[in-house]
Amino acid sequence: MLPLQLLVFDMAGTTVRDQHEVEACFAQAAAATGLRASAARILAVQGQAKRFVFDLLWREQLGPGAPETELIAQVDHSYRVFRAILESHYRTADVLPTEGCLDLFTFLKSQGIRIALTTGFYREVTDLILRRLGWHVGLDAQRRGSNQSLIDFSIASDEVAEGRPAPLMIHQAMQILGITDPRRVWNIGDTPSDLESGRRAGCARSLGLTNGTHSAQQLAAYPNDGLFSSLTEFHRQLQAELVPA
Repeated sequence: MLPLQLLVFDMAGTTVRDQHEVEACFAQAAAATGLRASAARILAVQGQAKRFVFDLLWREQLGPGAPETELIAQVDHSYRVFRAILESHYRTADVLPTEGCLDLFTFLKSQGIRIALTTGFYREVTDLILRRLGWHVGLDAQRRGSNQSLIDFSIASDEVAEGRPAPLMIHQAMQILGITDPRRVWNIGDTPSDLESGRRAGCARSLGLTNGTHSAQQLAAYPNDGLFSSLTEFHRQLQAELVPA
């Protein structure tokens, strides 16, 4: 195994605690704007760029013959309502790291392994979450880290041409951090789109967490390089591999 240089993490459900709150915000916005979306359908598209998901679901509802102007208007309306609901949630609710997240970050820093955060959120709400957690400290205007920062880079889905499951956020993190070989990169997240983005990026490992939005049984149906019940469990295995007894 080539030395690990970068670990790419999803945010909501992976490094940021999420008890299906994002799905609830999405469902509330869908109901308020006339979009029919079952809980199962919303769960299936978690991790993807949120405006893309509204576009996908409105296309399914309106059908192939719908005028593009009507489609765009419906998507824009739903997305505006969702943004308002989501931002209100993250301004007022508790925003906490997931189990074992901070200990894992500390260990990675001690090993010289870079930390990048990717997300299906857009930049405004990503920054809101980072500020609530205090993870924004030491990041520059491009959200690149410094000696004072907990993370090394943050990228949001609206900062690339295509969000997950496309690998572009991972590729951008590698480029910014000067890492050229994806075999030195691992990716971890709690949704099928997280797993797929890591595989499409060519990461040495694309790993799943089962204490976020998807259960072990649900994630096991998708190609992966390992599933973990928490970042604490993942930390134990990683430390055993990197620091043999």
